[in-house]
Amino acid sequence: MKSKVKQNYSEQLRMLVKRHLLVFFNNRMRVFFTLMVPFIVFVIYIFFLRNLELLTVKDVFRESTIDVLKNFDPAGNAEINRHVGTILDSWMLSGIMAFSTLTVSLQTNNIIVADKENGINRDFASSPVSNTILILSYFIFNFIVTLIVSFIFIVVCFIYLAALGEFVLTFLDVITILGVLLFSTINSVLFTILICSFVSKDMTMVSIMTVFSSAIGFLIGAYMPFYMMPAAVQNVCCFIPGTYCCSLFRYSFLSTPIARASEYIVGVDPVAGQQILDGLTGNFGYNLEFFNLSVTPQVQAAIIAGFTVLLVALNLLTGKHLTSVIGGMGKKLTKTLRQGDGRGKKSE
Repeated sequence: MKSKVKQNYSEQLRMLVKRHLLVFFNNRMRVFFTLMVPFIVFVIYIFFLRNLELLTVKDVFRESTIDVLKNFDPAGNAEINRHVGTILDSWMLSGIMAFSTLTVSLQTNNIIVADKENGINRDFASSPVSNTILILSYFIFNFIVTLIVSFIFIVVCFIYLAALGEFVLTFLDVITILGVLLFSTINSVLFTILICSFVSKDMTMVSIMTVFSSAIGFLIGAYMPFYMMPAAVQNVCCFIPGTYCCSLFRYSFLSTPIARASEYIVGVDPVAGQQILDGLTGNFGYNLEFFNLSVTPQVQAAIIAGFTVLLVALNLLTGKHLTSVIGGMGKKLTKTLRQGDGRGKKSE
């Protein structure tokens, strides 16, 4: 008997996840705009932000006592140009990766809100579908979509780096990046679904997405280093899980490029070269520091794990809001339907 119940639950979960995926991918405009979230920022970076970041690098190098760096010109020294370009592009792409997992996950939650607003949850409530299974199906569906879209974007990032001759990542780097992507996706799904648990109208969802997408990139340090922000804002950012995901992406993308740049620059002048390299990595916000404390990658990973546990607990407490029936009789209707379903099972 228990095995039949387990089979029934697993079948319910499989069918619900399949249903959510079909609803999502059958809406081509929704898929298109979900895919466009990271790609639009990527295009803006290539055509506008990249040159601004190069100017920042030039300012750092002008203070150097090393002639080959002091006279740095993006169109000049090919070796320096390659190292700087690799660090610059890796820094920005890693930030966009962290940003995309959050925004794509939030965009995917449209299905949850639409089910509430369109009364689909009323149909689920009147069916023998377990409420717990329904909630779990939303999480799995969001995770699959976010992971697929983010993976597509990360492949595009690798192709972009390779096209510019800047792909210097090792096999271990790639594995680490994919591991961070998995970790970041889980965290992002838990974070965005918690937010959307209390949203039941499409217009409200649109407003949240607009504000969220505009602000989150700055708050997690995806677009600009933390040192450029006021100290109070920096300290607030340390309570956002995405900040640490962004930093770990950066660490994974930049470890090898910085090591190679270090070999060249420090090789030219050991003392001044190391100072310039420290200034360069500091300007790019490679290292995290909150409340005057340095946060190493190992600590960042532990903090993300802690946030994940906290988000799981919060979602367990608020999960019922994901499947709430709105309009009409609301909670009374849901309770009546559930009780009726329970009596029906007993009579069988």
